[in-house]
Amino acid sequence: MKKSRTIIALAVLVLTFVLFIDIYEWIPEDTFDSILYLQFVPSFLHFLAVFSLVTAGGFLLILLLTLLVGRFYCSAICPLGILQDVVTRVARWRSKKKRFFKYKKPHPVLRYTFLGIMVLAILLGGGWIVSWLDPYSIAGRSFTYLFKPLVVWANNGVLVPVLQKFEVYSVYHQNLILPYLVPTLLTLALTGAIGYFAWKRGRLFCNTICPVGTFLGEVSRFSLLKVKFDQDKCTRCGKCSGVCKSECINIKEYSVDTTRCVTCFNCLEICPESALSLTPAKKQNAAESSVNQMKPVDVAANSVGHDGNRRKLLVTGLALMAGGRIHALKKNKMPESQKDLLRNEKDHPVAPPGCKSIARFNEVCTGCSLCVAACPTGVLQPALAEYGLSGFMQPHMDYSTSFCNFDCNKCGEVCPTGAILPLPIEEKQVTQMGKAVFVKQNCVVYTDETDCGACSEHCPTKAVDMVPYKNGLMIPQVDQSICIGCGACEYPCPVNEPFKAIYVNGNAVHQEAEKPETGEKQEVDHEEDFPF
Repeated sequence: MKKSRTIIALAVLVLTFVLFIDIYEWIPEDTFDSILYLQFVPSFLHFLAVFSLVTAGGFLLILLLTLLVGRFYCSAICPLGILQDVVTRVARWRSKKKRFFKYKKPHPVLRYTFLGIMVLAILLGGGWIVSWLDPYSIAGRSFTYLFKPLVVWANNGVLVPVLQKFEVYSVYHQNLILPYLVPTLLTLALTGAIGYFAWKRGRLFCNTICPVGTFLGEVSRFSLLKVKFDQDKCTRCGKCSGVCKSECINIKEYSVDTTRCVTCFNCLEICPESALSLTPAKKQNAAESSVNQMKPVDVAANSVGHDGNRRKLLVTGLALMAGGRIHALKKNKMPESQKDLLRNEKDHPVAPPGCKSIARFNEVCTGCSLCVAACPTGVLQPALAEYGLSGFMQPHMDYSTSFCNFDCNKCGEVCPTGAILPLPIEEKQVTQMGKAVFVKQNCVVYTDETDCGACSEHCPTKAVDMVPYKNGLMIPQVDQSICIGCGACEYPCPVNEPFKAIYVNGNAVHQEAEKPETGEKQEVDHEEDFPF
């Protein structure tokens, strides 16, 4: 059973990892739903968003699986749990101890506190809280901000030069879009802390902080099959407890804490007497009850606390969140040389097409960053202060990085929670995420009396047009009725942020733009270099 579980876990980890680092877009779009269908929190939120068990009923299958065999999701389906197992395996290989783990008492107060926070966040629409507690989203951000840049770097610096020497050109150079520093540091800090816990204590995060693990642990109390002792066979050799990464096997009492057991089957494989087995749950027999009543409860043993480490993790997270806010304010500080220009005052940030409204998006999005990883132009970036606290680390359209491709709807196709609904290309092309605003005082045509027109040249709907100004010059003019807010005008504007001559003011609720009278659009190839 352990080998089967390991094969399933490795397959899930590889497939999920490939989804996030698919730099050549080899994976068909309809494959994303199939691979992520069983991720618990995204599936549940997707169901709340669309009320369809066909496309978003994976969480029910996980519940049924848990009622059958316990927390198998945590052991073989959750990518963060599988990553922790990889770290634990490496730690065991490097350790000279034969018994790497030992029984530890549970921390119910912490477990149920985090579970309560998660439940309230889902009920009250606190998507930013869910993003920091959902294990899938934590793993997704580590794939996007830590691993994907390394994969692109290896592709460009190692793989492409080597294969091209053999005249293999199916692998080619990819644009390396580096994520912002603050999201990367936040992701590195949280992933590093969880990795440290896994190195020292196995599934400590899963059984102390993770609300999904706590919830499924409570469901597993009623599971049909449970790991149980055969006291007549057990010699108390301690091998099972030594390999239990959940630290939930109490040899003194012949008991297994079902709520913390992740059904990894390590104990079943290592037991020399086959004293442990996965058997149907039933009431203890009289002999077991009498033995357990005679055994004192060892409360003082193994009471080494790790509250200091957990406090350090929480304090570090709060400090980094504050640092992100400071970074965002510092970024918008006005340079002395640009005091005469007008700052771009946006009423709302620009949310991805298909989210319907910013409020709905902030409620449903878990910040897993799969859309960020899949975006071909890199315009989707994690928000710091753009949405406020309610949307911290959720993606927004950052037109200083790039623009939204007119013929692309990738983000809606890959979103696992339904925060970004899939839109047909025709509908996406008239979805108004925001409206372009022209600031004449900032335009180089006005300030320097020179030709420009970059914004009009790249507008796919021709909402930005050039009209006569003076001395033979042309100056931009915006028709907001046909503008979709894609940012193809803001991105190439030569004026530096936050004083662009043209910028997109986001719509709190997405609207439908009018179609251009000509029905023509300008093709914009994001592969070629933009001006300026």
